[in-house]
Amino acid sequence: MVAHNAALAEQNPQVADMQRIFNAQRASYGLRPMPSAEERIAGLKRLRDVIVKYQDDLADAVSQDFGHRSTHETKIAEVLTSLEAVKYALKNVKGWMKPQKRHSGILAMPAKARVHPQPLGLVGVVVPWNYPIFLALGPLVGALSAGNRVMIKSSSFTPRLGETLRRMLAEAFAEDSVAVITGRGEVSEAFSHMPFDQITFTGSTNVGRTIMQNAAVNLTPVVLELGGKSPTIVHESYPMRDAAERIAFGKCWNAGQTCVAPDYLLLPRGKTDEFVIAFTAQVSKMYPTLVTNADYTSIVNDKQYTRIQSYLADAREQGARVIEINPANERFENTRKIPPTIVIGAKPEMLIMQNEIFGPILPILEVESLSQALEFVNARARPLALYYFDNDSARADYVVTHTHSGATGINDVVTHVGVDDLPFGGVGPSGMGRYHAYEGFQTYSNMKAVLERASIYSVRYILPPFNKATHTLIKKLFLGQ
Repeated sequence: MVAHNAALAEQNPQVADMQRIFNAQRASYGLRPMPSAEERIAGLKRLRDVIVKYQDDLADAVSQDFGHRSTHETKIAEVLTSLEAVKYALKNVKGWMKPQKRHSGILAMPAKARVHPQPLGLVGVVVPWNYPIFLALGPLVGALSAGNRVMIKSSSFTPRLGETLRRMLAEAFAEDSVAVITGRGEVSEAFSHMPFDQITFTGSTNVGRTIMQNAAVNLTPVVLELGGKSPTIVHESYPMRDAAERIAFGKCWNAGQTCVAPDYLLLPRGKTDEFVIAFTAQVSKMYPTLVTNADYTSIVNDKQYTRIQSYLADAREQGARVIEINPANERFENTRKIPPTIVIGAKPEMLIMQNEIFGPILPILEVESLSQALEFVNARARPLALYYFDNDSARADYVVTHTHSGATGINDVVTHVGVDDLPFGGVGPSGMGRYHAYEGFQTYSNMKAVLERASIYSVRYILPPFNKATHTLIKKLFLGQ
């Protein structure tokens, strides 16, 4: 235990208990550092079973933490996706574990080369509040597939979910294999100071920097999924009604509190009115009412609600036209629900264009051409996702190869995260590292290089003194001398 955590543990019993669990997992890993495929598969099956058993409890807990969250959204976006991740891992874990043959090269002949995946050891997962089930269980599936022990730090913004997740996983795993840590303040601070073998963090860029700084003291590698402003570009040839339907889904799901939600929209000059009509119609179709509609989610807490409202106030002050989509003309006082809102005439200097929105607000900017749209995007921080709507595959490929983002969606938003065979992560300010898919297995593994020599030791022929015939031959054949 580093001095920082030792001092905290003396004063805070939660930190002391967290350290006890960490020590138990370290000891458990030392006894069985390479779980068999059968052990990993058994653990994944237990995880699958408790997810199914606790799905209603999980959905209810998240809804209580949010003030209201659609249980249908939770079951589709968090429970179903987690079950699919387990299913995918069960299908592939044996193949992932197999050593991979590699070419040894002439300098090592005769020898056998291979890459041997082995568990890193102890993985710490720091979970955000917006998708506190999926963003806990997704990394957990990858880490368990790779044979690791895992400690999950749940968000202090979702305490009921954290406790439910703790009970659920305790039913499937001993705490020296998988454990959930709840609490806030000193507990959260101490967690990122612990000498894990890897830390996965999902959350804001500012907190991500802190996690990375704390982990650096122990030289602990990190995977950071940090979000950012994911741009959406619509080509002039693409039907606005189709674009509006798909963008409305991504912007309204979880009330826009999604790290890969379409953050702002770049439309061809003169297409805004057509898009607004189509977007309003689609939102109204999905949510004919909002305040008491169980399908529409609240903003998670007062702090986030106030932040979003401040962005809208700033946009109005700077001359933007703010359109609330409120089909039933309801009043939203004494709620944390914000109606889906379009901001027309957004400017780069507005707060809403300077910060990740994380709410049901869609700023619209018009551009003269696709090249101007790409110039606008590329002049800004690299996002977690970029979305482009166009049925011309050549133009779509051009966008893919001439922008940088963690992922790109063509004629779609958000759903790439649920594709288990695709890696998930950011680039630059939107994050580093990947989980999901085989890349996730690699993230949570030490891909150890192994070179096995034959009984013939060919290196002896190039040992000093360097005046042998083999040295002359090497110079002629390989060095061009």
